[in-house]
Amino acid sequence: MNAESDGRQGGSESVPHAATGDDAPTKGPVLGSRAPRFIQRSRPLHLSWQVGVFIVGLAVVGVGIVMLPLPGPGWLVIFAGMAIWATEFVWAQLVLAWTKRKVTEAAHRALDPRVRRRNLILTTIAVVVCAAAVSVYVWKFGVVMPWKIEQ
Repeated sequence: MNAESDGRQGGSESVPHAATGDDAPTKGPVLGSRAPRFIQRSRPLHLSWQVGVFIVGLAVVGVGIVMLPLPGPGWLVIFAGMAIWATEFVWAQLVLAWTKRKVTEAAHRALDPRVRRRNLILTTIAVVVCAAAVSVYVWKFGVVMPWKIEQ
């Protein structure tokens, strides 16, 4: 049975077909626009919808980029903007899927006992080196705050 036999039109549906009648399960989500069907039917309305989604996503990504050097969850906001774009654009859906796959792979690698042991050892060495540097500084110069320097 064809996935398009339920009366829907268009090549990229926004909703995965739960009951297509095929024995094989669908592989992954269906890519494409998730705009309401009445918007997808009208080309000018759909184009204006896409422009609106792009502008809102661009604003969110822009705020995330501004938050990178400033206090705030910059990367989280950038990924939220990408998720907004992914509701309408296939390229953003593919980038978001790639990002999720890479983050999952990194999480699995980080949970590997050998990698965890190595990270703990490197962190311990870094803390010891920093503590030694601070101790040498305090031993040599004492505890003097930079804003109370008298000349």
